[in-house]
Amino acid sequence: MAETAPAPVLRLEIPARPSYVSMVRLVVGTAAKARRALVPERVEDLTLALSEACTNAIEAHGAAGTGDDLVTVEVEEADDRLIVTIVDRGTGFDPMELPPHPPVEHPERLNYERGLGIPIIRRLVDEVTFASSRRGTTVRMVLLCSPAPETALDIDLDDLSDLEAAWDEE
Repeated sequence: MAETAPAPVLRLEIPARPSYVSMVRLVVGTAAKARRALVPERVEDLTLALSEACTNAIEAHGAAGTGDDLVTVEVEEADDRLIVTIVDRGTGFDPMELPPHPPVEHPERLNYERGLGIPIIRRLVDEVTFASSRRGTTVRMVLLCSPAPETALDIDLDDLSDLEAAWDEE
């Protein structure tokens, strides 16, 4: 059977403000839980990685002062994966130039309060790519997983009013 190309499931454009991160986590986490065969821990991995990526995008907007304060979050799915893409319009960065951090068990690690988002993302998702330029950064995160069985939550993503109730189920 031929693999299908990723199909769009959800697109959000949020103001680049920290107060919107929890809403993005809720919406994307619920969509992942409803549409993919993921154990709760993998949904938590995704939402934590998403929080880190969104926070970085929001900070990039603040640093750039571009006036364009929208962060875009897109969810796509293919036969064997869920893809979440976060796009900001900040000044960009080179992920290869990030300073290395000591191992978590090393006491020197306690001196690092910032700069842990990208290492956290890399650890929590199956694949991640960063494409960055002076016009912004695109983070593409992939979780390898199959579609949810027919008995999974049936949520109409066009009607988001029931998201919180669906998230609390189980």
